[in-house]
Amino acid sequence: MAGEITETGELYSPYVGLVYMFNLIVGTGALTMPKAFASAGWLVSLVLLVFLGFMSFVTTTFVVEAMAAANAQLRWKRMENHQKEDDEDSSTASDSDSLLQDSHERAEKRPILSVQRRGSPNLFEITDRVEMGQMASMFFNKVGVNLFYFCIIIYLYGDLAIYAAAVPFSLMQVSCSAVDNDSCGVEADTNYNDTDRCWGPLRRVDVYHIYLAIFTLLLGPFAFFDVQKTKYLQILTSLMRWIAFAIMIALALVRIGRGQGAGRPPLADFSGVRNLFGVCVYSFMCQHSLPSLLTPVSSKRRLTRLVLLDYVLILAFYGLLSFTAIFCFRGDSLLDMYTLNFARCDVVGVAAVRFFLGLFPVFTISTNFPIIAVTLRNNWKTLFHREGGTYPWVVARVVFPAITLMPPVLVAFCTHDLESLVGITGAYAGTGIQYVVPAFLVYHCRKDTQLAFGHGTLNKHRSPFRHTFWVGFVLLWAFSCFVFVTANIVLNETKL
Repeated sequence: MAGEITETGELYSPYVGLVYMFNLIVGTGALTMPKAFASAGWLVSLVLLVFLGFMSFVTTTFVVEAMAAANAQLRWKRMENHQKEDDEDSSTASDSDSLLQDSHERAEKRPILSVQRRGSPNLFEITDRVEMGQMASMFFNKVGVNLFYFCIIIYLYGDLAIYAAAVPFSLMQVSCSAVDNDSCGVEADTNYNDTDRCWGPLRRVDVYHIYLAIFTLLLGPFAFFDVQKTKYLQILTSLMRWIAFAIMIALALVRIGRGQGAGRPPLADFSGVRNLFGVCVYSFMCQHSLPSLLTPVSSKRRLTRLVLLDYVLILAFYGLLSFTAIFCFRGDSLLDMYTLNFARCDVVGVAAVRFFLGLFPVFTISTNFPIIAVTLRNNWKTLFHREGGTYPWVVARVVFPAITLMPPVLVAFCTHDLESLVGITGAYAGTGIQYVVPAFLVYHCRKDTQLAFGHGTLNKHRSPFRHTFWVGFVLLWAFSCFVFVTANIVLNETKL
């Protein structure tokens, strides 16, 4: 995401791409969704979830169209360069028979590269992995590029703050509950405060800060080096994630089927809509990773249909996870990290399963934290990079990693309210990345495509929402959300 044209990577089938996209979208946000559902009421939550899923699908098609337009421009520039090289070769050729024959052979090959009709569908094949930052550089002016990087950096800071709080919070909940309840976890009617005792004189908040310090010391140094998630690590974390989700859904369904469901969610409670909105936006976030995800797909003929299928499956999954949760547990007993509700003897009888679910976020999030940190560091470098310039060693290896690591750790030190962290990250930076940037990208790429290839140009990957109305609607929705969330926060703070 450092704004470059990167290697496409190994190709895979459309259905493998569908699975990768599903795994990308369904992450940490899903674990905070049940509590947000319970706070806002099941009907309001369902309507908002479906609508935000639809809006995310719209902007995903915008990004795909922009990717195709960027590929077309890059391909056309390469073709023009080949044309210039061929013309230069032709101008220096002699009249000898052998050179005439060579020139004839070049002319035979030239149409493959340079005599294609402008606007040919082949121009818009997505073969180069053009990252979102590079698309911003191609279609935005300098101010727009800087605003894009500012937005993505704020979003990644929010991501790191959520991760930095989730791991110590899960460890604190499991370890303190194990001490208090002989490994049986949190009891149904127990509400703990940060000032409650955990280990002897240590309060729960003290234990949380200790775990945060350990987490920072163990994973923080990765921000100073280059690291990437290997295929096998990705397979392992994905497997653990789906085992955990399957266990939670199955256990909740069993409890509801036995008549042990304690949840009585309201139909609607608009006081919880602010956090629900941010959580849902965060939970549908994938636009910034689409180039690396979709470019290696071998056949893109039915790409839009596959993306639509993915969104339908994700909506069904989110609905199943959240509805089983809010009807299984009372709203006031649902924790920020849903897995922790299963760290109870009355819910899960097997100790190994309790600890697996309680510690599940620790394993999966810990593998993602270094990747996000390196991505954020690289975005900082790209934002301040000047062509032809290099950074001093201290700046590149110390300053950038330090400004990457310190703010999210400080935020996590001050609060472990995961629902609010996810809500604010999604509502502000998430709105920019998911709505504003794709809308402006598709608007400017359409203008540039018409200028470069003419008004009759057909982008084979154009969005089904091709009318300018949809661009305006997305931007209006993003602005409305920003105003609503800000007003809601101000009003709540005023009441306090």
